[in-house]
Amino acid sequence: MAQYRIAWLPGDGVGQDVMQAARIVLDRIGLDAEYVHGDIGWEFWRREGDALPARTIELLKNCDCALFGAVTSKPKNVAAEELDPSLAGKGFSYRSPIVRMRQLLDLYICLRPCKAYPGNPLNYRDDIDLVVFRENTEDLYAGVEFNEVPPTLRSLPGMEKVAADAAVSLKINTRRGCERIVRAAFEFARQHGRKRVTAVHKANVVRATDGLFLEVAQKVAREYPDIAFDDANIDAMCMWLVKNPQAYDVLVAPNLYGDIISDLAAQLVGGLGFGCSGNIGEKCAVFEPSHGSAPKYAGQFKVNPLATILAARMMLEWLGEQDKAMAIESAVANVIREGAVRTYDMGGKASTLDMAKAVAEKL
Repeated sequence: MAQYRIAWLPGDGVGQDVMQAARIVLDRIGLDAEYVHGDIGWEFWRREGDALPARTIELLKNCDCALFGAVTSKPKNVAAEELDPSLAGKGFSYRSPIVRMRQLLDLYICLRPCKAYPGNPLNYRDDIDLVVFRENTEDLYAGVEFNEVPPTLRSLPGMEKVAADAAVSLKINTRRGCERIVRAAFEFARQHGRKRVTAVHKANVVRATDGLFLEVAQKVAREYPDIAFDDANIDAMCMWLVKNPQAYDVLVAPNLYGDIISDLAAQLVGGLGFGCSGNIGEKCAVFEPSHGSAPKYAGQFKVNPLATILAARMMLEWLGEQDKAMAIESAVANVIREGAVRTYDMGGKASTLDMAKAVAEKL
């Protein structure tokens, strides 16, 4: 019996391509694992009305962790039959499988390292090495929304000035949710020798929910006197990340702001082809590249697989396979530094699998 049981979730589009690339590297590193295929994505929504079937949720509950490729999402205001005529009359409503996965499995940490590897022609600077902790289950992603103001809300103070046809999305931050993501950021900083944690918010305007987040962050920070703490408004944070990204270490934020700054930070170190991500809970974790499914490139083996390979590195670290994780990161760094193999986004002509094979050869 293999030491690890890993759910293998290729998904849609280039998710299939980059996962094939990741497998080349994982096979070369010699991980003792059973990879169990899981159904997720557009094809299952089209056939079954569910992009995250119950069988896949059950699989995730019975695996050590998962590696995930990418899925195609349906725009909210586009009818299903406009995207696929075979769906006409079926009444399928699309729900994001990755958001549902995070909530159903309580994967409350979204961990996104953003590190510049010297030799990458896409780096904004070569000395960037920061980590974003994004709360992953609540805030504006909680999914409590109304296409018009319901009568129960119209009776609240101040709501009489809001038009009945206004759309409403509720921003929900709980004390527990705020505390556990902030504490996770501080624990990571302490365990990895990081010196500073910055809380990102908009408490000067969004006073209830972001005010709670900042209050909790300040309280938790007092328990970690060995780690410097500061905070910044989300708008100022975006400006300072562009101006002075090397000054930051660990950033922690509610869901929406974390989503924004993690993509911004990823672009500073080469773009989404280098953006790896971990969705982590107490009992389960799902690792993925942060890019989408890019349907126009599906099956062309053109896109950069390093985000997925680095996500696999994160998975190994989470499993406790530190030496193997470090070996993969070193191999990736060496390939980037040498510059002989580059995918199209880096100005080269290497295929997805060429890049994976180059990394594997460094192992």
